Formats: sequence, C-alpha cells, structure tokens
Amino acid sequence: MGLVMLFVVYMALGALAGTLAGLFGIGGGLVIVPVLIFSFSMQGVSGDVAAHLAVGTSLATIVFTSISSIRSHHRHGAVLWPIFRPMMLGIVAGAIFGAYTAALLPGAVLQVIIGIFVIVVAGIMLFNIKPAPGRSVPRSPGLVAAGSGIGWASAIFGIGGGTLTVPFLSWCNVRMQQAVGTSAACGLPIAAAGAVANIFTGRGEIGLPEYSVGFIYLPALGGIVLTSVIFARIGAGLAHRLDAVLLKRIFALFLLVVGIRFLI
Repeated sequence: MGLVMLFVVYMALGALAGTLAGLFGIGGGLVIVPVLIFSFSMQGVSGDVAAHLAVGTSLATIVFTSISSIRSHHRHGAVLWPIFRPMMLGIVAGAIFGAYTAALLPGAVLQVIIGIFVIVVAGIMLFNIKPAPGRSVPRSPGLVAAGSGIGWASAIFGIGGGTLTVPFLSWCNVRMQQAVGTSAACGLPIAAAGAVANIFTGRGEIGLPEYSVGFIYLPALGGIVLTSVIFARIGAGLAHRLDAVLLKRIFALFLLVVGIRFLI
C-alpha cells in the first residue's frame, strides 16, 4: 500500500475516531489504538512493536486534538484549574513512567492488557455503571497521587485519560460538565508526556516501519489529526439528534468484540 493511500486510510480513521468521540463523549484513543493495531498488522508491522506503535501514535494525536477541546471547555468555564494544576504534576510523572512500563512489555502482553481494558470499558458502557459521589475533592497531595495513577494507566493504554479522570472527579462530587472539562485539560499533559517518552523508548527499535519517530508513526499521526477535530464537532451534533442510548450500546458491543479479538 502506497504512502498516499495509507494517509487516506488514516484520515478515515481520524474521521471515525472524531465522530465517535463527539457522539459518545469518549476519548478517541479508545478507538484509535485497536484500529491502529489491526492496521499495522495488515501493513506487515511486527507484532513485537505494533501495539507499542499504536499506543505512541494515539498519544501523539491526542496532543493536537485536546487543544481544541480545552479551549472549548475553558470558554464555558468548565475547567477547574485549581484541581488541574496539582493533578498535572502527577500526570506528567505517571505518563512518563507508563510509557516506559509499556516499552518493557512484550507486544503480545500489551495487546492482551489493552484487550482487557477495552472489555471493561465496554461493560461499563453497556450497564451504564457510574460511581456515586462519595467524597470531597482531596487536597493537593491526593490530587498528585490520583494524577500519577491516571497518567500511568493512560500512557499504557494510549488514551487521554477521560475514561479514568471523569469517574474519579465524579466520585469527588465534581459536577459532570466540570469533570469532563477538567478531564479534557488533563488529557494534554498525559498525551504530551506520553508521546515524548514514546519517542525515546522507541528509538532504534527493530521492526519499526519507515516514517516512524520512535513509537510514533507519522503518516497515521498526520491523517488522524487532519480529520478527527472536524468530525468530533459533527459527532457532537449527531449526539443531539440520534438515540444516544442505543448507539452507546451498539458501540459497547463493538468494543466487546474488539477486546475479545485481542485476547484470542
């Protein structure tokens, strides 16, 4: 497959990820990572590096797409910066550690871990599981610790952290709109730290395709970024016109199939 055709394929993936992110309020990484793994396998990329390359590339795309999301939430006053600042300290350290943790895992093991995570998220979406508000927002040391865990896990899975940050903030009695907005802000340091770390951990790795910078594949990065921001707005518009509950269940079933595929 030529480079131009590959770029078109990744533009289509960006459109799909952006639409689903806007439609369901999930991070695009949840879609991008599994599809990239399948795509890299079809390109003949070694299974030893395909999952790592998908995770690193996904994090790099989130750097660009999160900026637009942060600006939008900030205009609506939905980003709680006093919560974000201490969480960011932990997030950066956790994301760097997470990227190095992922680099130590064999490709097959990383795929299984991602598969289990996708299945868990699918179950949460299918049964609409939400944590009940049970405590107040912790002080700065607690937020740093929470950020460390969220950053670490997000860098392993190649996501912006919304799947983890929103439930945590909701549990801490933060209003949903502000939880989502603050989570969007947290996505930028997660992605930036994780992407930079993946550049270093992937340097000189055997089996990486041409046009890779560490564990970041540039044609996929460019194609996804080009379309995902535009289609996220389209997805958000569709969310107000379609049966969101039915669509969410269909998407959860899709994730379930993808997760099981990774495990077998």
